[in-house]
Amino acid sequence: MARIGYARVSTTDQDLSLQHAKLKAEGCEIIRSEKVSGSSREGRQELSTVIAFLRAGDELVVTRLDRLGRDTRDVLNIVHECQQRGAFVTVLDPHVSTRGDMGSLILTVLGMVAQMERRFIKERQKEGIERAKKAGVYTGGKPRLSRVAILQMSKEGLSPSCIARTVGCSRMQVYRILKHAQC
Repeated sequence: MARIGYARVSTTDQDLSLQHAKLKAEGCEIIRSEKVSGSSREGRQELSTVIAFLRAGDELVVTRLDRLGRDTRDVLNIVHECQQRGAFVTVLDPHVSTRGDMGSLILTVLGMVAQMERRFIKERQKEGIERAKKAGVYTGGKPRLSRVAILQMSKEGLSPSCIARTVGCSRMQVYRILKHAQC
């Protein structure tokens, strides 16, 4: 029976160290992490790896439910996949586990709250952008990746996987940049 930790942040400039520390303190010997949005399961290779690795009696541990995802359906599907493998899901804050009878119900409610929170974040962001545009100070989001560097690495013959590892992003982002450059 293994305790496997999963840590996630949404952007490459965010830090995973606090989640790693909490998961290690909980006895997770294996911790997989990634820097990708939790709005969907698309591009979340580490999560897929963890789920594929789970065996009966294992436990997937996350610091908060929103680390699994911000969409209720995705979170419930993840929990369901783990349960089909005979594994459990444990959330540290607040402490909830699918080991108990009420665990799945509580996770469902928390998943709905996480999805609602994501909607609120998007609404506040949209309102802030509108205010900034009206004030004439909106310049758009700052680029997180150097498109020039990605295009140069591609010209040098590096594969999209290698480029993604080098710059710290997903392959999908590399493919989007390369496709956009061809237009």
